[in-house]
Amino acid sequence: MVRRLKYHEKKLLKKVNFMKWDCDNPNEAKVIRKYYLTGREEYSNYIKIVAAVRAVVKKILNLDPADPNRHEFQDVLTTKLYDSGLIINRKLSECEHLSVSSICRRRLPVMLLKLKMAPRVQDATRMVEHGHIRIGPNVITDPAYLVTRSMEDFITWTDTSKIKRHVLEYTEQLDDFEIEN
Repeated sequence: MVRRLKYHEKKLLKKVNFMKWDCDNPNEAKVIRKYYLTGREEYSNYIKIVAAVRAVVKKILNLDPADPNRHEFQDVLTTKLYDSGLIINRKLSECEHLSVSSICRRRLPVMLLKLKMAPRVQDATRMVEHGHIRIGPNVITDPAYLVTRSMEDFITWTDTSKIKRHVLEYTEQLDDFEIEN
């Protein structure tokens, strides 16, 4: 059984919430702010992904270099990470240095910023949540959506988007037929 807190202990711990503790890791807070993550849960999920990839890389490196399976596993892992856009080159050394930031750089709002469709990550997140963006024929409303290399070219405005209409009006490319429909 735990003893009761003394008066001064109660006063000190009055405003502390142990269930929803603020992060002690300054890098975590910086990444959450920079990429406008919705919460710590997303960050912790990305950390788990990075840890799993690093564990697989460590197991591959522990295999004998002459082992034919090592080369096959290495090719599968590097190809998968390269195709998803998490690494720049197909090298196992880059898989070792995978970080949460490299995963966050593939999020849809950050890709909108890269394509100059939005001025800030906050605005891009808001556009995605409001349904202004589509990838191919699918409207995406989840800002945590990870865009692969093959899907980068298919990021566009939705047909009913007011923002698309304003952009076309500004660049004087709005068709009269589109105004009627």
